[in-house]
Amino acid sequence: MKVELDSFSGRKIYPSKGKIYVRGDSKVFRFVNGKSESLFLQRKNPRRIAWTILYRRQHKKGISEEVAKKRTRRTVKSQRAIVGASLDVIKERRSLRPEARKAARDEAIKASKAKKAETDAKKKAEKAKAAASAGRGQTKVSKQGAKGVAPKVQAKSR
Repeated sequence: MKVELDSFSGRKIYPSKGKIYVRGDSKVFRFVNGKSESLFLQRKNPRRIAWTILYRRQHKKGISEEVAKKRTRRTVKSQRAIVGASLDVIKERRSLRPEARKAARDEAIKASKAKKAETDAKKKAEKAKAAASAGRGQTKVSKQGAKGVAPKVQAKSR
């Protein structure tokens, strides 16, 4: 059983009841009775007529109290520790003054630069040592030669 809705009042229209009105632009309107059809044709606004469903919805009539009041959920903020730093450490760092934070940051940058310079110096020393030992009479060996590939044989003339 297909139940239609009244185009004006919003009430249900059961099969074999009501009227259908088709406007010039082929739009179909269904009415439960002559009263709603007449008011529609007079171009009355259904939101201003007290017995229509649209009016009752707009003015919150007939809605049960339980459905009408919805409780909003407040979002609860929670803080969790990050891997490598506990919540206490995070709170402590957040509470630092900007000057102290900047000083600690500069200190950390300086320490990392010193460490990098130290490793670079070690690498240079090792490179120089390897170059000195290579220059003492060792011939250069290609990557293929180092892997154990047989050297190319020179062509001989007959």
